[in-house]
Amino acid sequence: MVEFFLDAYKNASTSQIMLEIIVFVFGILSVLFARKENIWVYPTGLIATIISVYLLYVAGYLGDMMINGYFSIMSIYGWYKWSKKENDTFELPITRTNNNEKAIGILLFLITIVLVFGIYKYFEYEIHFENFFDIIASGVFFTAMWFMANKKIENWTLWIIGNIIVTPLYAYRGLGILSLQYLIFTFLAILAYLEWRKILNKNSLQS
Repeated sequence: MVEFFLDAYKNASTSQIMLEIIVFVFGILSVLFARKENIWVYPTGLIATIISVYLLYVAGYLGDMMINGYFSIMSIYGWYKWSKKENDTFELPITRTNNNEKAIGILLFLITIVLVFGIYKYFEYEIHFENFFDIIASGVFFTAMWFMANKKIENWTLWIIGNIIVTPLYAYRGLGILSLQYLIFTFLAILAYLEWRKILNKNSLQS
């Protein structure tokens, strides 16, 4: 089991390993902060995604690099949305998506799938069966990030689905550390959903 996690790093440089550890730690911190509805979800998430963009660029995974670039942009947007105040109180509460927002989410999911597929074709990557799971997960994650920036509770449902897809995918690719990280993300996302639902129900009773 230990060899499974370490084999991929036999030829990795010390700097690469250190950067991946930073991504691992700050990625988990970001989810923990999101669970607590804490604004620090975004600065910690930015550190993880920006470093991921660099690592994925070096590794040649351009599709995944662009996804993390999108995460970085959405983190800035979410940071703005979450920090916006009115009369010294936070203006953005946790809510459920309405029909219009669901439609936007579905559209964003479909656009992402087409875009990521187009990136594979443009750069003439051979698309294997596993890549279709990757493409679907990208659409799920893109939509989840937009929902999170707008504090929609459905973001956690999508994170859970996306994490369940990519955890075995990364394990299959021999990326043990990354697979472990997304396995942890899955459990944290379940806990976060339950916590946000509790807050949402409490707010509904008070309104």
